[in-house]
Amino acid sequence: MGQIAAGSDLMPESTDIDLEGVISQLPGVLPEGVKLLETKILPVAFGLMKVNAGFLIDDSDEEVGSKLENALRSIPGIENVECVSNTVV
Repeated sequence: MGQIAAGSDLMPESTDIDLEGVISQLPGVLPEGVKLLETKILPVAFGLMKVNAGFLIDDSDEEVGSKLENALRSIPGIENVECVSNTVV
């Protein structure tokens, strides 16, 4: 059993999405074996912002990556999720 530190960008559907609200929903949607480490709201372009979230993932479940991505996409107002970093710790 190992652990992976991963970062994901959550892109909102529009500039009207409450990103603080998105961040508050993160702990409730995470699959078993995933811990939220940090979150940041970062600019993208033309007033659009995104949520960058860091996770610690227990890799004993081979499908935990897809489960995490599906969970993040399930948050209302999130249009796209992209894994931007992966590191074994």
